[in-house]
Amino acid sequence: MSGRSALIEAFLAAHGYGHARRTPLVQDASARRYVRLTGGPAAALLMDAPPPEDVRAFVAVARHLADAGLSAPAVLAADERAGLLLVEDLGDAVFTTMPAAPASLLDAAIDALLRMQATPAPGWLPRWDVTTMIEPAVSPLLDWWWPATFGGSAPAALRPVLVTALETMLRSLPLGGFVHRDFHAGNLMWLPARADVRRVGVLDFQSAAIGCPAYDVASLIEDARRDVPEPLRERAIARYLAGARANNADFRAAVAVCAAHRHLRIAGQFVRLAVRDGKPHYLPHGPRIWAMLEGALTHPACAPLAEVLAYWIPSRHRCNPPGLAAA
Repeated sequence: MSGRSALIEAFLAAHGYGHARRTPLVQDASARRYVRLTGGPAAALLMDAPPPEDVRAFVAVARHLADAGLSAPAVLAADERAGLLLVEDLGDAVFTTMPAAPASLLDAAIDALLRMQATPAPGWLPRWDVTTMIEPAVSPLLDWWWPATFGGSAPAALRPVLVTALETMLRSLPLGGFVHRDFHAGNLMWLPARADVRRVGVLDFQSAAIGCPAYDVASLIEDARRDVPEPLRERAIARYLAGARANNADFRAAVAVCAAHRHLRIAGQFVRLAVRDGKPHYLPHGPRIWAMLEGALTHPACAPLAEVLAYWIPSRHRCNPPGLAAA
């Protein structure tokens, strides 16, 4: 038995789950893994996040969301140094698997998001702003997507002009609210036995930050993994505008900027996951991501980025790298 396995066994035994039946769940894009535990003191999941993963952010944000009246998995036991958590099992009713009308689920997601943002963001959260948003968008694109697409390193002249374009575009974003940073249907659970906004279970929030409120709306309606029809997109924006009392034009500009940044970042990340980490199953979403990026770039607020990409990455190259196979 490896040292990690022995550590996990001791952790589970110490909290009454030593003999629980274990069912591995589908792994996400991170190094974390989740195991469903049945037959223990309560329905629970084991989160195994070995260092350098840090579970302290998950624990702290889960507590913050619960204090805000939202449904985040309760932390039942923790060994933060080892990167091991026992968390509440919220079940299998992920939004993406629910037969309920998508419009009602989208309404519920927006209502939960409004509550999330109406609760003051704790000052210990990191910033998700023009300083911290640049590198996660630039490096995956130039260090992974570009070599896989063109067979060589990205031109040295491209990085500074891309950085400048992103800086110019992102400076327009209003900051100051809680941002989940991955608020989409795959990270939302339907909990009908609960009331009001607690019917929406919120997952994968450990990267939460202080940033632009429009970012999470962009994540929800411009989902990298599934199509959201235009009428539903408009419905979500209208519901958000009414609840937040936001300016229509300013908010739509912020959504476009956040969407353009997010799509550019994810397009590179999915290639990195395939090439470096042996996870090619994200590549089928590449055409959708590039198409949504094209759409976002048509907004005047995204003009700086649109101009740079028009010169360096014309539309005919905005796709998965040729020959990179998807699982």
